[in-house]
Amino acid sequence: MAPYELLYGRKYRSPIHWDETGERKYLGPEQKSYADPKRRDVTFQPGDHVFLRVSPMKGIKRFGKKGKLSPRFIGPFEILEKIGQVAYRLALPPSLSAVHNVFHVSMLRKYVSDPMHILSYEMLELQPDLSYDEQPVQILDRKEKCLQVFWKLLESLGLN
Repeated sequence: MAPYELLYGRKYRSPIHWDETGERKYLGPEQKSYADPKRRDVTFQPGDHVFLRVSPMKGIKRFGKKGKLSPRFIGPFEILEKIGQVAYRLALPPSLSAVHNVFHVSMLRKYVSDPMHILSYEMLELQPDLSYDEQPVQILDRKEKCLQVFWKLLESLGLN
C-alpha cells in the first residue's frame, strides 16, 4: 500500500484526474483542435521540383546580406522518389556529393515553376550538416563616432 493511501485512506488523485478515481478522462480532442490548424500535410510526387533548406553558421554574419536576406533555401532540385511517409530522395548536383540525398519533408519547400522566373544563385560550399560559413561581400557604409570628451576638450581650448 502506498504511503499516501495509508495516511489519507484513499488513492491519490493527480491534477490530470480531478474527477472520481474510477472515472479517468484524458484531455484530448479540445487540445487537438488547437494544434491541427497549424499543421498541414505536405506531399510531393516524383518529378516535382523543390527548394532545400540550408542554415548559416551561428554568430557569423554577412555584411551585405544579413538576417532575413541571407539565403535560406537552395535549388530547385528534382524529387526522384518518396521514401517512407515523410522522406524524399533528391537529385543533387555533383557539387553537393558530400551531402546525403534523402531529406525530411520539413527541409523542403515546393517550387512553382514560372517561365518568366530566372533563377540565379551563388554557389554555396555546404558542409555535410547543410550549414555554411557566411563571408563578407562588401562594406556598405562607414561612420566615425566622435566622443563627447573630444568636443569638451576643443571647447576648453577655445577651438570650437
